[in-house]
Amino acid sequence: MSSVRLTVLYFASLRDAAGRAEETVQTDAPALRDLYAHLQACHGFAFPVERLRVAVDGAFASWDEAPRAGTEVAFIPPVSGG
Repeated sequence: MSSVRLTVLYFASLRDAAGRAEETVQTDAPALRDLYAHLQACHGFAFPVERLRVAVDGAFASWDEAPRAGTEVAFIPPVSGG
């Protein structure tokens, strides 16, 4: 697989850990799950992939989808409210 450039959006605790709400990344990850694992190692995200949702261009996606160039990928942690 060739490398693709995309935008990653972070919310809530992921935004806090990354120190930013979004970033542009270049990746050759075969699946969104692998992209998250790489970013988790870089930023120290506490949540395992099983606790998150992933969306591509505003629609929920499968963790097994391949990252596509020019898309916007959002990692969404569980949210608590009261």
